[in-house]
Amino acid sequence: MEKDSKIYIAGHNGMVGSAILRRLTADGYTNAVVRTKAELDLRRQADVEAFFEKEKPDYVFLAAARVGGILANMKDKAYFLQENLQIQNNIIDCAYRTGVKKLLFLASSCIYPKAAPQPIPESALLTGALEPTNEGYALAKIAGLKLCEYYNSEHNANFISIMPCNLYGPNDNFDLNNSHFLPALIRRFHEAKTNKAPTVTVWGTGKVYRELMHVDDLANACVFVMNEYSGAEFLNVGYSEDYSIKDYANMVKSVTGYEGEIVFDTSKPDGMFRKLMDSSKIRGLGWKPEVELQSGIAQTYDWYLNSLK
Repeated sequence: MEKDSKIYIAGHNGMVGSAILRRLTADGYTNAVVRTKAELDLRRQADVEAFFEKEKPDYVFLAAARVGGILANMKDKAYFLQENLQIQNNIIDCAYRTGVKKLLFLASSCIYPKAAPQPIPESALLTGALEPTNEGYALAKIAGLKLCEYYNSEHNANFISIMPCNLYGPNDNFDLNNSHFLPALIRRFHEAKTNKAPTVTVWGTGKVYRELMHVDDLANACVFVMNEYSGAEFLNVGYSEDYSIKDYANMVKSVTGYEGEIVFDTSKPDGMFRKLMDSSKIRGLGWKPEVELQSGIAQTYDWYLNSLK
């Protein structure tokens, strides 16, 4: 990408899109194009076509998506599948039809089978059944990845895909009804501390493992691969270490200063037992994460506190 290239960031107000925009701005890119949901409904094909015909971006970061935690994914599978298919199909097809030089599609580690080997290599895709609790979202992301692959092979496009692990950081969603587990933990522990509650309840057994990476590290990876990688294969992008939900709960307890007890509600689902990705391919290209987990959680808690003011 040149510093004055026209770069469209789809989903720039979300956690991932805003981090990509921050990184591009910090790196001196001067021609970013963004639209709010009110200005452009990415689910509407005609509106997306009109936008691409008018703006004709050189590069596209496809970070727009309907996302949510385990509760939201279980309740609204149809909408997670439908809306994500609409968004990504419209953008990917319009990018091809208007001559976009390169597109980066952000998928998710949930695309991998429930019983995938650990750490999960890229080759594990479509080798087994998906985790049922997020199947709708996963199917949409698999379709987007494959659509990029087919445009490359059939139309000589340059559309690449990356698979991030679970993310956290500024602009995360802290709504307890549809957030991911770390922002939910931060909010629960903060509110328990504020209300002097004797216990905090955490969903599941606490024994399952998750890999977490700061969103700024993902943004760095996105800009890195947009500039340095055009291979046919998609790439895993992760922190390369994982911890149990119990470990994360204790980290958040420490960061927030909560002094009560942690209670695990074992009647609630855990999801996959482990989801650690093999990120050796992108590390071999020269990228690696930089934000240490404990300090990243502390930074995220500070951001959450500021958002309440």
